[in-house]
Amino acid sequence: MPYRFFQVLFCIFLCLPIYMKGQNLHLKVIGNSEAETRTIDSLGYKSVFENYLRLNSEVDSLHQRLISIGYIDTKHISTTKTKDSIFEAHFQLNLLYKTISIKHNGLIDEDILMLLDIPSEDNTISIPLHKLEQTLESINSEIANRGTPFSSLQLMDIHKDKSNNLYARLEVNNPKSRTIDNIIIKGYEKFPKSFLKHYLKIKTKREFNLAKIKEKTSELNNLRFASQIKDPEVLFTKDSTILYMYIEKTKSNTFDGFLGFGTNEDTNKIEFDGYLNLALHNNLNYGETLKLLYKSDENDQQTFDGNVMMPYLFNSPLGVELNLNIFRKDSSFVTARQSAKLNYQMNADHSIGIGLSSVNSSDLLDTPISSVNDFNSSYYFTNYTYTKRQNYDFLFPINFLFDITAGFGNRTFEETDENQTKFALNTFKIFNLNDRNSIYVRGNGQLIDSDSYLENELPRFGGINSIRGFEENSLFANLFGVLNTEYRYRLNRDFYVHSVIDAAYFENNIADQKGKLFGFGFGFGFLSKAGLFRFNYTSGKTENQRFKLSDSKVHLSLTAIF
Repeated sequence: MPYRFFQVLFCIFLCLPIYMKGQNLHLKVIGNSEAETRTIDSLGYKSVFENYLRLNSEVDSLHQRLISIGYIDTKHISTTKTKDSIFEAHFQLNLLYKTISIKHNGLIDEDILMLLDIPSEDNTISIPLHKLEQTLESINSEIANRGTPFSSLQLMDIHKDKSNNLYARLEVNNPKSRTIDNIIIKGYEKFPKSFLKHYLKIKTKREFNLAKIKEKTSELNNLRFASQIKDPEVLFTKDSTILYMYIEKTKSNTFDGFLGFGTNEDTNKIEFDGYLNLALHNNLNYGETLKLLYKSDENDQQTFDGNVMMPYLFNSPLGVELNLNIFRKDSSFVTARQSAKLNYQMNADHSIGIGLSSVNSSDLLDTPISSVNDFNSSYYFTNYTYTKRQNYDFLFPINFLFDITAGFGNRTFEETDENQTKFALNTFKIFNLNDRNSIYVRGNGQLIDSDSYLENELPRFGGINSIRGFEENSLFANLFGVLNTEYRYRLNRDFYVHSVIDAAYFENNIADQKGKLFGFGFGFGFLSKAGLFRFNYTSGKTENQRFKLSDSKVHLSLTAIF
């Protein structure tokens, strides 16, 4: 008999979950009127439950939602069982309050209210009730970002007047403000600390503001040699605030070169020209840059250019840049230029600089050629540079560049001193029409203002980095301006084709020449494992000259990043 009893009991317990699972409970919520019921239904609520506990929890949640949208006097009358598995919850909504006026007594900074677009008058703000919680959270978040991460807001003395308008007083629980006590870098531990202080402007003992810190650290992506892995994090202890930054070192060294060839008009033979350009960035973990360029072209011209830039010298906001340029024209002359410049990086995009430059040129032929003479000159100059990067684009990481230099000085030759003024401009902009189409526009030019001119002091232009379709550095003038344009079409993320439409204007007072130059052609470029490969086929002409295919230039270049 007992054995039989336990068998029956076991079957009951075995079937009980199946029975309970099949007995779902249903909820219907009704208001004190049809209008109130429609309002409740418009909020949406869950109506089927596995047990009474979850059903009751949904009723409580609905009650809080009604209060949050302005029915603060709403009452939950009852929850009754009408049938075997059906429950009805009765609510009385009463009056809908739309706004609440909160007296803050200056506890909230006006700039926070302006940032969040919250009108304030007589230290009172008016907030729609359905946005009350969201608005107070936004205000508290801004207060926390400004050095008090553990602040909290509380509404006190909530009341209504005879006209049923809601009022409250705001209290701000503001613990002791926090300052950054230590900065720890993860990933790239040798990241130059001077860039934290002067480039990002993040320093210890400064007021903690997480929003500003995130904004500043995002500028790491504008550096060539480092990038941010993820957003910074903060560790709060009882007595200190520790900021963790996650940075990685990126490949930033470049090796650039090109090979050009064309037909000589006089000998009808193919001639070659090219250059090598090496740029080393941050190899000493100081943020320094070393650039070396050697160029040789078909006009028996050789150029050597060395440039060293050391930012934030001695942990100061100033950097120094040194340059040496040597240009040799066959056996005619050699010119050496030296310059030193102090730079001040205003922020991630803007920098200014002042410097001193000296030039020494020697006439190698030592013959009475009036346009080539030995001379010495020195200049004071100032420079401004604006750079806007688009690091998401591996092909074209810089979207906008504006670089202008102006200088004045003195030139001496044959015991004659003359005052001179120089200007140089280099700028370009990429207009992104959509993901595949863009237009590239570049302008560059130079000007020397002087009473007289020497051939060996004039700027030279022409070639792949100037007006295309002409030999490298084959043109010289005391005034020139070049406009380069390209329409670019991307076949995919790493491959593009483009047009070439170039124009230039120049003035040469020595030869009493003025003229316009044009270059037309096409090209393409693509990223490979070796680097960025570029191909240009261009033909150049003067204003009154016809195009000749025999004068076309083919330029190949490869920029490797390592």
